Amino acid sequence: MKPTGRATIADVAEAAGVSKATVSRFLNHRERLLSPDIAARVEAAIAKLAYSPSPMAQALSHGRSRLIGLIVADITNPYSVAVLRGAEKACQDAGYLVMLFNLGNESEREREAINALAGYQVDGFILNTLGRGSNVVDAVTLHGKPAVLVDRRHTGMHTDFVSLDNHAAMRDTCGHLVEGGYRELLYVTEPQKGVSSRRERTAAFGACVAAHEPRVAGEVFESVEGENDALDEALRALRQRAKRGRRAAVVAGNAVVTLRVAQAMARLDWRFGADLGFVGFDDPEWASLIGPGLSTVAQPTDEIGRAAATCLIERLRGLDAAPRQLLLPGELMVRGSSTALP
Repeated sequence: MKPTGRATIADVAEAAGVSKATVSRFLNHRERLLSPDIAARVEAAIAKLAYSPSPMAQALSHGRSRLIGLIVADITNPYSVAVLRGAEKACQDAGYLVMLFNLGNESEREREAINALAGYQVDGFILNTLGRGSNVVDAVTLHGKPAVLVDRRHTGMHTDFVSLDNHAAMRDTCGHLVEGGYRELLYVTEPQKGVSSRRERTAAFGACVAAHEPRVAGEVFESVEGENDALDEALRALRQRAKRGRRAAVVAGNAVVTLRVAQAMARLDWRFGADLGFVGFDDPEWASLIGPGLSTVAQPTDEIGRAAATCLIERLRGLDAAPRQLLLPGELMVRGSSTALP
């Protein structure tokens, strides 16, 4: 009977009049174990049926899927997309494919994501998750596969970690603003909620302000999505403090917060660089298009993604060493929002 749909190894074996094991030997380039007649029959059957072996099946037969699972907290975040691109390039160069799972900022899906990707027999994980609770730690431990953390740490998880050097980036940001004459600073961050990168930047901001006291004062404001009035009021209070003859500036914790601050400035009819100075972490494409241009800290996202993939692939190839921490430098992109005079 002529097979329907995609031909299988069983179809090839039947057409050639041999066993599936014989076809498998041929596909794995072990023709020397077959007689020329049998090898020719298998080759003819493969051509007739247009049979193509499953890459997954071939990889699993050798004990590896050549798949790497990448889990991100929020695929709508430009940072996650940029890191994904870098990781995918490095994986492709090394002969691996990436399978993506987007959490949509739902921490309760972390275990589900690990289990789902493990079900596809991924060789290891690159994790840019929310960093809360023990779901990821427990799930990764259960499946016994190597993992690399990106941007956010997990308490109790001792593995390679790749991130922006948050302390150095914040130090450079505050130093730039202080040198520009700004004396009242407001750091606007998304709710910290145990997210390590947010905590690190907040702590670094506090250390920067403390290093310049008493001539510099700083406060922290947690911006919650949809609570526009609270953000507007925080900016008004900052500008009120600046009326004592002290220039004021905002530091935004990421691109999401930068957009919220830009929307608030529009609502208040204020100008960046004139009414308030500004520097934001992350460098979205539209940053140079707003007002006089928004100063930003550009993260080396491509390098972060590549470094994470490289760390994982080295582990898969047998590297046995203590967990490594790679903190990569950011680049301060100075534009009009932090240099324009009132």
